[in-house]
Amino acid sequence: MAAELDIRPTKQRGQNFVIDPNTVRKIVREAGLETDDIVVEVGPGLGSLTLALLEAVGRVVAIEVDPVLAAALPGTIARFAPDRRTDVDVVAADALRVTDLPGEAPTALVANLPYNVSVPVLLHLMESFPSINKGLVMVQSEVADRLAAKPGSKVYGVPSVKMAWFAEVRRAGAIGRNVFWPAPNVDSGLVAWTSQPPPTTTVTRQAVFAVIDAAFAQRRKALRSALRSLAGSGEAAQAALAEAGVDPLTRGEQLHLGDFVRITEALEAG
Repeated sequence: MAAELDIRPTKQRGQNFVIDPNTVRKIVREAGLETDDIVVEVGPGLGSLTLALLEAVGRVVAIEVDPVLAAALPGTIARFAPDRRTDVDVVAADALRVTDLPGEAPTALVANLPYNVSVPVLLHLMESFPSINKGLVMVQSEVADRLAAKPGSKVYGVPSVKMAWFAEVRRAGAIGRNVFWPAPNVDSGLVAWTSQPPPTTTVTRQAVFAVIDAAFAQRRKALRSALRSLAGSGEAAQAALAEAGVDPLTRGEQLHLGDFVRITEALEAG
């Protein structure tokens, strides 16, 4: 099919197409989908995962930034799943800029995400479409570790805490390199999640995320120093941390999402 379309995967768009049918079936199986789910897929590429999704769910909305691939996907569906061709909507756009989708609100996100933008795309879609209540993405293995990491882990960081705002995250398996075309030079991993209510708080998600960003901007810094700029001074940062019940000498990687929420509340109250 790639030869028919004269497609050459590009590093710029992070294109590594899944060509192994067992892998796409595993992705669909691990995602925990129901027949009435409406699934957002990012980067459908040649359509192998799209076809597997159509065997399990009611509708797929595929977001594809590559205009050649976006134009080709309806033909692929008509060729290999003709009775489902009306159940796929193709949105030819950059997923980072998508804030509206056709049809009913999506209920799940399943994708082989481009490695170079995987975390920004995931967080953007979770923010933009709160109806998404579950999902599974394939990302670079170390990114999968970060997304699913818990406080105290060496890889716990900004993606871990921000994703926790939206969902309970877990690792869902490892994927070898030979299932892709072209084969990447890194290993891949699956990350699955189920949505959970955001923390009950008087502050905004954006304010909490700003504190998270500041706390991890320099990982070796204690929170008193890391939050100095955001708070206005080291003294103000220390006072807010004390109010939140957090040791000023603690580092960001030791804190749960709830800790960051309390710190944000204290900063705004101070």
